[in-house]
Amino acid sequence: MGMMINPATLYVVATPIGNLDDITFRALHVLKSVDWIAAEDTRHSAHLLEHYQIKTSMVSFHEHNEEMQQRKVLGALSNQQSVALISDAGTPLVSDPGYHLVRAAVQEGFSVVPIPGACAAIVALSAAGLPSDRFIFEGFLPAKQHARVQRLEAIREELRTLIFYESPHRILALLQDMLQVLGEERRVVIARELTKLYETIHSDRLVDVLAWMTAHHEQQCGEFVVLVEGYEEGKKIAAEDERILKTLLKELPLKQAVRLAAVLTNKPKNALYELALKL
Repeated sequence: MGMMINPATLYVVATPIGNLDDITFRALHVLKSVDWIAAEDTRHSAHLLEHYQIKTSMVSFHEHNEEMQQRKVLGALSNQQSVALISDAGTPLVSDPGYHLVRAAVQEGFSVVPIPGACAAIVALSAAGLPSDRFIFEGFLPAKQHARVQRLEAIREELRTLIFYESPHRILALLQDMLQVLGEERRVVIARELTKLYETIHSDRLVDVLAWMTAHHEQQCGEFVVLVEGYEEGKKIAAEDERILKTLLKELPLKQAVRLAAVLTNKPKNALYELALKL
């Protein structure tokens, strides 16, 4: 069943975040059938279009030429043409250019039709094992350390799961700042190179994640989604662990108490061992 492509319509099309098989039949149909594709990076997107033998003409649409290209796209829509907006990967507008274009298209009364698909933040959340009923997306934090720490301090007591994007050359700096602001016990999930060959989803306490990443240099490459458990979750769990451990220590020798606490709390033994020594 073919869907109709409407004139004077802007299609916002999600593309794969890595694995080219992660594209929908509907997205392929739209990309083949529209008059124009507005792509964040035409060279990058050429690979996807070639793979699926899509011959539609592309115009480049990135932050540096957004205003000029916006006029072109709106002009095409006024001429009853159809345009598909795609970003380098995933769902456009999520940490990508395009917001001003979509807003202008809506304001000028053109149809804007979303064609759903992958979004790295949601993909990571679905496999992270952190509470997923409520979450906040923070995208990329500021590049300068002072501003980054300020942002982290502002959300330190956020109860919902936090989702960030980060690039390889700043991932260690981000984790170090998180350690300083959020404390070493906070649970973090690193989702790296999602859907690609070296996909890694690694979950641990902040202090252990930082140690793991520092030790394994190859884990510092690629595109990152960093998920952090909400504030209360972390505190509540720590308090509960302590209560269980205290109870067991009254009855059992240290090593046995720690071993049993690890089974009951599903927490790493070494962390509980340190806590037991403190207690």
